[in-house]
Amino acid sequence: MTTDSAKATPMAELTLRGVILGALITLLFTAANVYLGLKIGLTFATSIPAAVISMAVLRMFATGTILENNIVQTIASAAGTLSAIIFVLPGLVIIGWWQGFPYWLSAFTIAIGGILGVMYSVPLRRALVTGSDLPYPEGVAAAEVLKVGAGSREGLEENRRGLAAIIMSALAAAAFSITAKTKLIAEEAATFFKLGSGATSLSTSFSMALIGVGHLVGLSVGLAMFVGLLISWLGLVPWLTAPLPTGADLAEVVGATFRTKARFIGAGTIGVAAIWTLLKILGPIVSGIRSAMAAARRRNAGEGGLLELTERDLPIGIVGGTIIASLVPIAVLLWYFAQGGPIALNPAPIIALTLAYILVAGIVIAAVCGYMAGLIGASNSPISGVGILAVLGASLILAAIYGSGGDPEQSQALIAYALFTTAIVFGIATISNDNLQDLKTGQLVGATPWKQQLALVLGVIFGALVIPPVLDLLNNAFGFAGAPGAKATALPAPQAALISALAKGVLGGDLDWNLIGVGALIGAVVVVIDELLGKAGKLRLPPLAVGMGIYLPMALTLLIPVGALIGHFYNRWALRQANPDFAERMGVLMATGFIVGESLFGVAFAGIVAATGSDAPLALVAENPFAAPLALLIFAGVIAVLYARLRRWASIPLA
Repeated sequence: MTTDSAKATPMAELTLRGVILGALITLLFTAANVYLGLKIGLTFATSIPAAVISMAVLRMFATGTILENNIVQTIASAAGTLSAIIFVLPGLVIIGWWQGFPYWLSAFTIAIGGILGVMYSVPLRRALVTGSDLPYPEGVAAAEVLKVGAGSREGLEENRRGLAAIIMSALAAAAFSITAKTKLIAEEAATFFKLGSGATSLSTSFSMALIGVGHLVGLSVGLAMFVGLLISWLGLVPWLTAPLPTGADLAEVVGATFRTKARFIGAGTIGVAAIWTLLKILGPIVSGIRSAMAAARRRNAGEGGLLELTERDLPIGIVGGTIIASLVPIAVLLWYFAQGGPIALNPAPIIALTLAYILVAGIVIAAVCGYMAGLIGASNSPISGVGILAVLGASLILAAIYGSGGDPEQSQALIAYALFTTAIVFGIATISNDNLQDLKTGQLVGATPWKQQLALVLGVIFGALVIPPVLDLLNNAFGFAGAPGAKATALPAPQAALISALAKGVLGGDLDWNLIGVGALIGAVVVVIDELLGKAGKLRLPPLAVGMGIYLPMALTLLIPVGALIGHFYNRWALRQANPDFAERMGVLMATGFIVGESLFGVAFAGIVAATGSDAPLALVAENPFAAPLALLIFAGVIAVLYARLRRWASIPLA
């Protein structure tokens, strides 16, 4: 879109109704992402479903535009991706420093990190969006959805069917979850058995959300997670449990071994994968920024600094001023948080050092996460690996000043401070991971960058207001695994547990570096295999996904490869249709519905648990001996029926 055309036919873009609609969609998708992330350690991209819902709603207004829909999905996706802060913040509850989530302290912490992420990513737009050939898979897909839905009858019909696909799968996932909570069918199944001189387990949860996640991440990531699962449960766990004590309870031995040993090996693999990813992309990032700066100088010299609407970012003075001004509230937050610990005795130098760390780490992380999102998509970007490196950096700085081990109360205060610092840095990472994807969508539909960047800030604020009460609700209803007094029904919160364990290990002096080293060795081998497969043009083996397969419990990972396989065969079918892009998008929307339906019911169920004080308020029976096979039959049948119906909808030509 040129400046002249923009002047000739002005289009509504940043409107009050768009902001309100974006805020409402934010409420749903952020709550769903918080629950999903705490359950399985993964979140989903919200851009495409938000765009579909927005278009369906704004079509009721004669003045709705593609640019207004783009603002709605920008707000919703920013808030949705900010929910990844749950990879860090629950760690403060897990270590026992917090018992809940203080609302304003949590909200300000989330908001300040997210706003910094927006500001850091503004100068990167030209380097990594307009001045590069990065694919931005999710940004391009969202732009195509917006274009298809803009004005045509075919677009209206696609919106209708897409929304129907989301609702259909969401209702099915919620209904299955409700039935499972009655205990008439099982939520998960597990068996423990000896393997060699050790023992292991085979387990799964009957979760439609996991099928949806697998469909979205794709075959390469799904198979890599399956490889990690095999390494963990057929290799590491039997090895680490051998020899079995006489008369040992297999469930207890296997569970404890996995939690205290195998997961730290997975952490080592994840760490190596994250470092390798960063090293690979630093060169392209630097060269991209240099070329963009050179292009900007040439453009300003030749055109007098005049830019088209589609090239106007937030003024650099506002960006820089916001970054500098943010240091004051960050310092206040750090000072307030440090009360009651050793840092409070002489806070100024430590807070100054922490501010420097946040600023420098933020710049690097914003560039790295933006590049990774552009290369492989925000959903597949190894954002948790960035969190691991960030907490290690913060912990090592504190360990260098105060030492490790020693007084337990001092160690706990330092661990909490390291996690709090990481939460701010991680807010920068999560938003940078999403912003450039949204700005790519905006570039393709002719949006005004500064308006989109302002919408991103609004999305951050909405997300920061929503996330703390959802976290509090889930904490009160279920709790988090590893926290003091955790229930049997506690949510795993895998990344938060890992990141807090790493901080505790560094500052408490009890981290088993041998386990981390074994994981690092596995990660190095996987990196080599992945590179060789890439050179041979074969299906890749993403190292981070392998690490996640090692780290996460089998019950939370087994169905992801299954979903990836289902999605792979569905997409192959879609390619043979008259409109393959539409058919493939329908699959994405149904997979998203699986996640949204189950996750939103999970949040609602948490409210029921909190209100009744019962862990099983919907149970109709104490136990059903046929619950597991019945669940398997119903689960497989529902999935088969839904995909069959989806194929019928996707194969009918758009009217």
